[in-house]
Amino acid sequence: MGHMVAKDIYGALGEKIDQLHVRTPQNEAFYAMLRQLYSPDEAELIVKMPFGLSTLDRIAKVTGRDRKELEPRLAALCDKGLVVDIRLGDSYHYMPAPFVIGIFEFTMMRMDSSDPDIGKVSKLFVDYLDSGQFYAANFKDGQQVSVARALPHLEHLGDHVEILDYEKVERIVDGADSFSLSNCSCRHKKHHAGGQVCKVPLETCTSFGSAADYLVRHGMGREISKSEMKDVVQRSKELKLVFSVDNVRNQPAFLCHCCGCCCGILEGINKHGYPNAIVSSTLVPHVNMEDCNGCQKCARACHVSAITLVPEPKKATSKRMFMPEIDEAACIGCGVCSL
Repeated sequence: MGHMVAKDIYGALGEKIDQLHVRTPQNEAFYAMLRQLYSPDEAELIVKMPFGLSTLDRIAKVTGRDRKELEPRLAALCDKGLVVDIRLGDSYHYMPAPFVIGIFEFTMMRMDSSDPDIGKVSKLFVDYLDSGQFYAANFKDGQQVSVARALPHLEHLGDHVEILDYEKVERIVDGADSFSLSNCSCRHKKHHAGGQVCKVPLETCTSFGSAADYLVRHGMGREISKSEMKDVVQRSKELKLVFSVDNVRNQPAFLCHCCGCCCGILEGINKHGYPNAIVSSTLVPHVNMEDCNGCQKCARACHVSAITLVPEPKKATSKRMFMPEIDEAACIGCGVCSL
């Protein structure tokens, strides 16, 4: 009977998570992940919690649990990244963490990676995401809304192009007052799961404001200054990484520094074929063929394979062997190819 109860509660938990910010189709890989991350009692508590941010008193009333017993349980779940707590006014409000941005990132981005089960958890995330069902559930029907949008590199932008403030990394950084730096959950996952490990430093995931506060309080990141934040941004420019931010115009919570070989969002494009896995910026690159020398650097820089090299026409006077061709449908407008 105990086994059946546990099985039923994980099914209910899966349905609860599926009704949060992103769809999470249920399969055995997903249930294995839930069983690894949540105890049956933790699963039962989260199933009974309200979906949105709620006070401790409201959660106690809805779940039927004693307030004094409930508070440390919620604190422990926040430390595990399975519940989010945000200070509103003079008290903390709590909500179940969605799969992304949430359970996956908060599990894999923490700075202390001494957990002996981290390799097992990483493999479970890989198994679930590699199936492609998660990407299909969220992007197969051409959905236009994603949790993240690309921010363009602006160094080589034409003077005649107008860029709104919400597309400028520097303006977003200047508008925030607190910052955190964490391990990149995607690179960390691949590192422990035995997948391809790129040369980009692990500490590249950055957050702002209340999100940074949550991560620092629960050991998922360390506080950094605004000047350190700008240094991280500059390093990512030099590494030609894709900037992506949560898909809001005002007060974004995170800034990711992504590579095509590790990033879970870009994997939705590269591996599973959904160009709408990230909302593209308003920019589209243009090749000035008079200046192009055929060096092929732009194609090598592209993280989503939106630039291909085609043979130069035989009648052309240029000494180029190949010329770049841009697939505007695949391009996310990150601007990395222009650096």
